[in-house]
Amino acid sequence: MVKMGKDYYSVLGIQKGASEDEIKKAYRKQALKYHPDKNKSPGAEDKFKEIAEAYDVLSDPKKKDIYDKFGEEGLKGGSGGGGGGPGGPGFTYTFQGDPHAMFTEFFGGRNPFEHIFSHSMGGDDYMDVDEPFASFGMGRGHPFGGRIKKKQDPPVTHELRVSLEEVFSGCTKKMKISRRRLNPDGHSTHTEDKILTVEVKKGWKEGTKITFPKEGDQTPNNIPADVIFIVKDKQHPVFKRDGSDIIYPAKISLKEALCGCTVKAPTLDKRTISLSMQDDIIRPGMKRRITGEGLPLPKSPERRGDLIVEFEVKFPERLTRDAKDTIAQVLPS
Repeated sequence: MVKMGKDYYSVLGIQKGASEDEIKKAYRKQALKYHPDKNKSPGAEDKFKEIAEAYDVLSDPKKKDIYDKFGEEGLKGGSGGGGGGPGGPGFTYTFQGDPHAMFTEFFGGRNPFEHIFSHSMGGDDYMDVDEPFASFGMGRGHPFGGRIKKKQDPPVTHELRVSLEEVFSGCTKKMKISRRRLNPDGHSTHTEDKILTVEVKKGWKEGTKITFPKEGDQTPNNIPADVIFIVKDKQHPVFKRDGSDIIYPAKISLKEALCGCTVKAPTLDKRTISLSMQDDIIRPGMKRRITGEGLPLPKSPERRGDLIVEFEVKFPERLTRDAKDTIAQVLPS
């Protein structure tokens, strides 16, 4: 009866007769599990070396054949046969390798704990790589196990048009998008519509982005793009926006500019504010600020910006000679 000594198959967690691909996958799994950089338990370093030795033997056809027939003792020259053991004259095996160097070589010099191997390489962010990629060393026989990290498609952006009244009060927007999604077979796709709900908060500024992760097109080989809505102000018939302030262009005549007037300034909540300019001479572009009548502040919606009245002076198209003479007598030189 042959004494087997160490059971290399058991060390890797596989059965005798395992294929080359199964041996590679078993080493990958066990080496990652017991690598001292990740496994701080007592005995992990020794286990890591034992796994390296088992893989060194079972991945080499000649060593594996001797081990399968004569066990560890026969492999290492301790089981009869003369001339160094069953392996033939001068053959005796001792594991001389560096487990860490073997680990690095196995993974192609990369750090397997980053990107390629995330947890157990599961989830939707990885894909199987088939034979067309074999020339890159990434086929099913590759030690990475035939899985690589998918790349995410670039974001898909849409404008979200909002009125000043909607920014003033806040609102809910229902946005319909159309995208491709995978069928149950995991390969073919179908087109479907989806309603994405955007809760527009009071005071949101133009350029605010709302992101819906991975709601873009889905294929077998990609991570769906993020769908991003970017707030864009609708043009308002009365007001212009300046951050959290709103500007009301008040058009007055030259007579009102020189002689005084009262301006009725509208607000976003349908009120009217009287602004007396009776004692002022109004120059084109002059501004008056009405505090707290603008848009809510994004970070403090209980507070508001200002309503800015910006005067536009309408000059007459023509004047009569008498009117010119009268003005010339009244106005200073």
